[in-house]
Amino acid sequence: MSQDSRQAPSDQGFQASARRVLRLEADAVAELIDAIGGHTDQACSLMLACSGRIIVTGMGKSGHIGNKIAATLASTGTPSFFVHPAEASHGDLGMITPGDAVLALSNSGETAEVLAILPVLKRRGIPLISITGRPDSTLARQSDVHIPVVVSIEACPHNLAPTSSTTAALAMGDALAIALLEARGFSAEDFALSHPGGSLGRRLLLTVDDIMHGGERLPSVPAGTTLSEALLEISRKGLGMTAVTAADGTLAGIFTDGDLRRVLDLPELDIRQCPIEQVMTRDPVVIESGHLAAEAVKIMEQRKINGLIVVDAQHRPAGALNMHDLLRAGVV
Repeated sequence: MSQDSRQAPSDQGFQASARRVLRLEADAVAELIDAIGGHTDQACSLMLACSGRIIVTGMGKSGHIGNKIAATLASTGTPSFFVHPAEASHGDLGMITPGDAVLALSNSGETAEVLAILPVLKRRGIPLISITGRPDSTLARQSDVHIPVVVSIEACPHNLAPTSSTTAALAMGDALAIALLEARGFSAEDFALSHPGGSLGRRLLLTVDDIMHGGERLPSVPAGTTLSEALLEISRKGLGMTAVTAADGTLAGIFTDGDLRRVLDLPELDIRQCPIEQVMTRDPVVIESGHLAAEAVKIMEQRKINGLIVVDAQHRPAGALNMHDLLRAGVV
């Protein structure tokens, strides 16, 4: 039958097919939970003890999955990279050195390009971990540790295209990577150091010092300043607030645009004569220098405020920032 003569599926047909695929792949992953056993302990212990890198290899779709597993391992504290098995037979085996371990993926366990490099790995004493769908395969039997990832059926209606099997292998790779992350005590700060770019890096690495308005840009007036002078400082610095300092330079209070709206309702208020400490907010919410900008976001959201004064160890104003600064920095 020609392609043009085939009847196009309805929208409901597309949806039914998509749901069937997701159910089959979800079932394949769920079945792995009961399959976790001693081989998982052995694989993780071997990788944790590895003094070199985890070299991941696989051909075709298994190679694509292996590439992602290597990237996940590397970004979660386990040095790793991917080596294409066909290229390995033509010189790239030199990238594998004593102290490394190899994680090989092959659903059949009989992939010729993967099997071809096994004798060299054995001769060099490189530990081999494999993930296959056939525990009786050549690759499984040749491995120091074999992790079975067996699926009953592919999501492909012909049971041919790697679908459920690759999803299950990817999930197993994630399980190994996170188990190693937890064993290493790999922290969010460690994760940020390998992800300095993008919003994730900004959230985990930027401190309030990187964003705040300090020095001449810090809105600040001493106690005794009149309300009208404080308003001029707020206008000059454009942050909608000003710090108020005591005689010893420590933070005595804060006055914001919100405070101005409140005090304008006070009877007989003389803006030119009223001292700022009479209308300021005493003991305001602050954040200490050196803290993460993400913490400033959390404080503002919890306290429902739009700005913060940054103080140093002596509780002296070091800077100021508002939600717009955090938005511009990509922290929010």
